[in-house]
Amino acid sequence: MLTVSAYAATAATEPLTPTTIERRDVGPKDVLIAIRYAGICHSDIHTVRGEWGDIAYPQVVGHEIVGEVTEVGSEVTKHAVGDRVGVGCMVNSCRECENCRAGMENYCLKGNTGTYTSVDRDGTITQGGYSTHIVVDEHFVLTVPESIPYEAAAPLLCAGITTYSPLAHWNAGPGKRVAVIGMGGLGHMAVKIAAAMGAEVTVLSRTLAKQEDGLAFGASHYFATADDATFDELANHFDLIVNTVSAPLELDRYLKLLRLDGTMVNVGAPAEPLPITVFTLFGNRRSFAGSGIGSIAETQEMLDFCAAQGIAPEIELISAEQINDAYERVLSSDVRYRFVIDTATL
Repeated sequence: MLTVSAYAATAATEPLTPTTIERRDVGPKDVLIAIRYAGICHSDIHTVRGEWGDIAYPQVVGHEIVGEVTEVGSEVTKHAVGDRVGVGCMVNSCRECENCRAGMENYCLKGNTGTYTSVDRDGTITQGGYSTHIVVDEHFVLTVPESIPYEAAAPLLCAGITTYSPLAHWNAGPGKRVAVIGMGGLGHMAVKIAAAMGAEVTVLSRTLAKQEDGLAFGASHYFATADDATFDELANHFDLIVNTVSAPLELDRYLKLLRLDGTMVNVGAPAEPLPITVFTLFGNRRSFAGSGIGSIAETQEMLDFCAAQGIAPEIELISAEQINDAYERVLSSDVRYRFVIDTATL
């Protein structure tokens, strides 16, 4: 076992504090990664504060991880010592169910093994990326292209793939009108990726405070949802709406912005149920869907796409001792647009 430094939550109501955790020995198909940077995702905050259900404490979160391979198992073929790699939201799956066999490990019918708060193959609870090292099966380790700035690559492993996957699946591209709800960590990536795919992108944000940024990231239009006129002007307009916010919305108002056969996809995950009026879906044969991260192959595709298109998240680099302050700033929308922890400070 390897003892490593980390930052952990000890209770839902307590700040994260320095600690040490144990990583398993490197197995035949495992990769040991020295973590260099770890992004802070809103999911981390929901999880440690118990908003998505009870968890076992102490818990180290973080599923936006980049670093360097420092050791490989005897049967590893995908990665070598010194490689720049990443780990996202999952570190294993059953690999036997229909979905896994189809290469969609993120939709494992037995439930994929999350990078944190999941029961690992040895019966322990997985611990995430707010730490200096992690051991992961090679299948779930991604190659990070050299052209992506190292510290900025981490958020791609969640915010990048979470928005890339629905945009690719619902064919965002030339001739398609795509709306992005929210201009936070997920939203700003959705704008950049959809624009790079060739879609006409509109940001729907509560206010116009981030309009300049949204247009700079590739959006053609920017509307304030606090203005009721927005919903009248954009009725029956979009082919695809990607909702990135993790807070309750009046979904019917947004669904009515879809044109014939349009789809609204939720990637934000509020703790509260979101009610929908079925008759709203009947109009224009609208669809409401959800999308959960992406497969390993799709995540690698996303990384390669971002490298080719020169896409990277906008980040603010912080030290470990700033994590708790960063959590409060995320909750007050005071970040543009993703916090990334320099793990050298752990």
